[in-house]
Amino acid sequence: MQNIEIPVWPYVYGQPSGTGKIRSLPEDFIVKENLSFEPSGAGEHAFLQIEKKGENTEYVARQLSRFANVRQRDVSYAGLKDRYAVTTQWFSVWLPGKADPDWTQFESDSMKVLHSVRHARKLKRGVLSGNSFKLIIRDWQGDQAKTIQQLELIKANGIANYFGSQRFGNEGQNVSKALAMFEGAKVGREQRSIYLSSVRSFLFNRILAYRVTHNNWNQPIAGDTYQFDLSHSCFQSNQPDDEIIRRLAAKEIHPAGVLWGRGDADVSADALAIEQAVIDVHQQLAQGLIASGVDRDRRALRVNVQDLQWRFIDDGMLELCFTLPAGSYATSVLREIII
Repeated sequence: MQNIEIPVWPYVYGQPSGTGKIRSLPEDFIVKENLSFEPSGAGEHAFLQIEKKGENTEYVARQLSRFANVRQRDVSYAGLKDRYAVTTQWFSVWLPGKADPDWTQFESDSMKVLHSVRHARKLKRGVLSGNSFKLIIRDWQGDQAKTIQQLELIKANGIANYFGSQRFGNEGQNVSKALAMFEGAKVGREQRSIYLSSVRSFLFNRILAYRVTHNNWNQPIAGDTYQFDLSHSCFQSNQPDDEIIRRLAAKEIHPAGVLWGRGDADVSADALAIEQAVIDVHQQLAQGLIASGVDRDRRALRVNVQDLQWRFIDDGMLELCFTLPAGSYATSVLREIII
């Protein structure tokens, strides 16, 4: 199997100014999902807000299907959450014509039902306004003044919206396994989806890395497509005008990079040249996505880090609290300040 190395992506605010350990305990990585809507209170779907510790999302979904005696496809969730963490996330269970079971009987040492409410439709992937994080970095050492300066810059200017390292699997093997799959290796349905996502993420990060290196990841270039903040809606502009420059400075819009797949290019000029140059280097991966029927999409190159707060604790700990939109990675914040 050909090995494709995942590089250290270029940093936005210089080299990280400290070192430390994350996830020493599950309680060091606390995540809470924020729904983008309010469940109505009536309908065939039971919405459950569950706090889990040391369990992955798919395991909880399987346990819910068994407990409620429903098919596994009748249990839905908005997004996958880390296993080695304390996470609060939403699930839905389709119970047409049925009363809710006693959800307290579902609870265990690692799972707790915080809230249940009915809704008319099942929970769909990605219907989150974002995720809130509370992170503890233990054994922190470094230049505190520089770290604070970097955190201030992150708060003011956002970060490069890299896909996190977990997207690429253990030691970054998912992209290499995807290439083997494109060459004919047989994989299961679930693995296929994971490998395709890793390739799109790899190509996106390559494009973003190029623009970080050239200091235009958060600046307009000719032919860019822009994405509205906290939205998937985009528009294209051949040449940036004063209004685009103003809205970029206000972080209301962001340049958007391609998530490769089938479809027409929605960039032109310099933006197209950059993306095509990256794709040309990785033709086998790019063609593999198209042959697999993946459709082209866009992702913001920059992401705002909302409500960012920090404090240094005397015994070598740094605590961070912040909120990110759905699909952005806390590890992409951490990588800017610690190694």
